[in-house]
Amino acid sequence: MSDTPAQSPGDAAVLAAMQAWLARAVIGLNLCPFAKAVQAHGQIRYTVSRATDEAALLDTLAQELQVLHACERQQWETTLLVLPEVLADFWEFNLFLKRADRLLRQSGLEGVFQIASFHPDFEFGDAPADDMGHFSNRAPYPTLHLLREDGIEEALASFPDAASIYERNLATLRALGPQGWAALGVGP
Repeated sequence: MSDTPAQSPGDAAVLAAMQAWLARAVIGLNLCPFAKAVQAHGQIRYTVSRATDEAALLDTLAQELQVLHACERQQWETTLLVLPEVLADFWEFNLFLKRADRLLRQSGLEGVFQIASFHPDFEFGDAPADDMGHFSNRAPYPTLHLLREDGIEEALASFPDAASIYERNLATLRALGPQGWAALGVGP
């Protein structure tokens, strides 16, 4: 976690929860086969936003996009912008993603970065509410994941069947079940 911005003492618990989720769920269950390398190389920037409204969050997001854009991939490949104090409601979070994408376009960084999303109550619209597949995008806190497009392209080129990741994740999570997820101790 070197070069990650200074955090308040309350941020330590947020960061610990996010790092446990990443290690135990995302990497441990291999939900994202690309996460292990960037984590092992210390190339994930963790930032806890203390924004309490969407306007402040947009400012923070704009700053984080600029920070990531200004640094080399060897330093930070990606950023997890963690939001413990805003957008606790999943539907509000989902609506905010349109504003985040608009900011990405307006900043001239569309095509350079993508914004992926994680939320404690994440649901895919086409799946039943109790489907374990939702857990592929559930994290301890609402989170905006800033990804470099060129990094995504490289990762996908190195993975023989990237289209199978989603189906494999569904099978893994359904086999794990609610009790197995709870045993990971990574959040909701």
